[in-house]
Amino acid sequence: MVEQSVSRGTGWQPGQYGRYRDERSLPFYDLAGMVQPEPGMNVADLGCGTGELTAWLHQELGASETLGIDSSPTMLAESAKYTLPGMSYEQIDILDAAAKYHEQFDLVFSNAALQWILGHDTLFPKIAGMVKPGGQLAVQIPHNGWHIGHQLPAIIAREEPFASALGGWTREDPVQQPEFYMDMLYTQLGFRPQRVRTEWYTFEMESPRGIVEWVKGSVLSSYREHLPADLYPLYLETYEQRLLEAMGDTGPFLYPFKRILFWGRKPVS
Repeated sequence: MVEQSVSRGTGWQPGQYGRYRDERSLPFYDLAGMVQPEPGMNVADLGCGTGELTAWLHQELGASETLGIDSSPTMLAESAKYTLPGMSYEQIDILDAAAKYHEQFDLVFSNAALQWILGHDTLFPKIAGMVKPGGQLAVQIPHNGWHIGHQLPAIIAREEPFASALGGWTREDPVQQPEFYMDMLYTQLGFRPQRVRTEWYTFEMESPRGIVEWVKGSVLSSYREHLPADLYPLYLETYEQRLLEAMGDTGPFLYPFKRILFWGRKPVS
């Protein structure tokens, strides 16, 4: 499959994404805990967003240099608030960054970003190419496609009037099973050692309506970007109605969210 990067442009809203700031941060810290700190590291954070967590990582690792990469000007507009000595940011597509920065980083780190790029079988060799020999790769990707809240956006997008407005487009989820990434690290990339794990995060909400607010900051952002502005409110209303029909509207409600975290070290030769 040919890689295709999904733009994080007008559909992305930092305020909406940040509504569950603490909950979205937990996997970042867990992934950072898999990294093996070394003196004077040169770090790249792919899909850095506003840069708030990138700054934390830079400081936590005592990195010499950290480059935050994101394609969204809206997200990066806030990065000036989170720029520490040795840090910089670049608005660039991740695939373009992979082509630009060959073997330049001691650590390539990516939290909840690579699920927006199709073709993981060919994507990750390119991302791994950014890592210096002996360097580290650490990635976290959501793996919640099984949940009705994440299935409904594409189901509704195939119905009218949305299907015609979208020209048949729906967001494709490229995330594979954990064993895919384990085998890729070991067989295709030769990373030794490596760790792959699945983590379930659970968040208590007042009711399933909270899922609407959650996905408005992630999955639905791509539909907001692709749909005409006057049609998106109907799409959102339809999503909420169908979600509550499927899940009810009682609380408190425990929202389960599964993620894949993996880490590996690139061979020296």
